Amino acid sequence: MRRKPVRSSAVAAVGYDPGTNELDIEYRSGDVYRYSMVPPSVYRDLLAAPSIGAYVNRSVKPHYPGREIFDT
Repeated sequence: MRRKPVRSSAVAAVGYDPGTNELDIEYRSGDVYRYSMVPPSVYRDLLAAPSIGAYVNRSVKPHYPGREIFDT
């Protein structure tokens, strides 16, 4: 899935697939996590959040299953 760069001290880029409701978060460390069952409204709110890192910690990680993925 394509990810687009964001302005955040913790997150480098995010991507979303509305067909599968999967959200990719690429952290500044280089780690990439894919979160499942994320509604489109959460992705929109993430992009509009004043702090993307804080939004991820508050509204994504505790509520949606995530797993680390490795780009090839």
